[in-house]
Amino acid sequence: MTSHQNPEPGPLPEVWLRGPLPNVPALLQPVAHALLQARDEVEALTDNFPDQLLWTRPGGVASAGFHLQHLAGILDRLFTYARGEALNVSQLDYLKHEGTAMVSAPTSRDLVAAFHRQIDQSLNELRTMNEAILTQPRVVGRGRLPSTVLGLLFHAAEHTQRHVGQLLVTIKVQRNSW
Repeated sequence: MTSHQNPEPGPLPEVWLRGPLPNVPALLQPVAHALLQARDEVEALTDNFPDQLLWTRPGGVASAGFHLQHLAGILDRLFTYARGEALNVSQLDYLKHEGTAMVSAPTSRDLVAAFHRQIDQSLNELRTMNEAILTQPRVVGRGRLPSTVLGLLFHAAEHTQRHVGQLLVTIKVQRNSW
């Protein structure tokens, strides 16, 4: 049995209660757990979500489509900064268009799949990260605001969870009014 299987029948406990993730440094386990928890929750929330509601804004709040785009985009951007890199043109263009259907009018499944791919990429980076660099300084954005590798990774985890919570409320309101 792996550390992420449930010995009891029924639903799995939250990810952080399933044990350590293989090959993820100990200090980065909370980040990995939060990202996997977000993936589980987004998958459950968007199951059978009607695409015609994807870009609606109930009560003026951000759309489910925005949250799904932002979840993938923010992870990509924060991990880029954690590597000590600046955002590239593609990332800046993605940021500029978050909250719109863009050209291809993605479905909720498309956006969830993009988020899953970004989670997988983020987890792969965590697995190869040396804990010795976690306190190294990093800068964020054009303003070159100060942070550290660990600060950026922690923010990636908590910011992801924050938007999953907002997505939950948006989808519940949309489903109840549907």
